[in-house]
Amino acid sequence: MKEFDRTARIGAEMQRELALILRAEVRDPRLGDITVQEVRVSRDLGHAKIFFTCFPLDDGGHEQARLLNSRLAGFLRRELGHRLRLRTIPELHFVHDETVRRGERLSSLIDEAVATQRPDPEQQP
Repeated sequence: MKEFDRTARIGAEMQRELALILRAEVRDPRLGDITVQEVRVSRDLGHAKIFFTCFPLDDGGHEQARLLNSRLAGFLRRELGHRLRLRTIPELHFVHDETVRRGERLSSLIDEAVATQRPDPEQQP
């Protein structure tokens, strides 16, 4: 069994190329700095789900996803077609990734719990 199947390889290549295209050619201040977290390509290569975050404007994730899924998705798909050596380019679906925000929230909750924890007198030597 292969360790790294074809859809994963295509997803990794699409992630690299999308990051380059978004950094160099998309100049929309409503998006901020886009980070492409992951690209999942369907087995039939018909669809690709792109998980992204935008810094520092990460509060409007749904608005940013709407912008990316509109006409900008067609532009990005066309640019990928020029850069990737694939017979067909998957249809792009952008999804705002909440894992970074959840991780920050959990980390702050853990820090808060540790800071408020009182030392147990029986555990001291």
